[in-house]
Amino acid sequence: MNNSIINIDPEILGGTPVFSGTRVPIKNLFDYLETGESIETFIDEFEGVSREQVIKVLEISGGLLFYSIQ
Repeated sequence: MNNSIINIDPEILGGTPVFSGTRVPIKNLFDYLETGESIETFIDEFEGVSREQVIKVLEISGGLLFYSIQ
């Protein structure tokens, strides 16, 4: 199994960061959450994206935010 969470490939959506193994942009997750949708709704809407991938992306983004404000 590929342990990579995010894939950036110029051949996939012009290099837009996507969930590995899919063509689902990471930005879609944040768009869903911003409108009040749940993680479960996002996962239901985008087959191929696992709960573990979503949680890991949120952990990574939280870490980036934490370090950028210090």
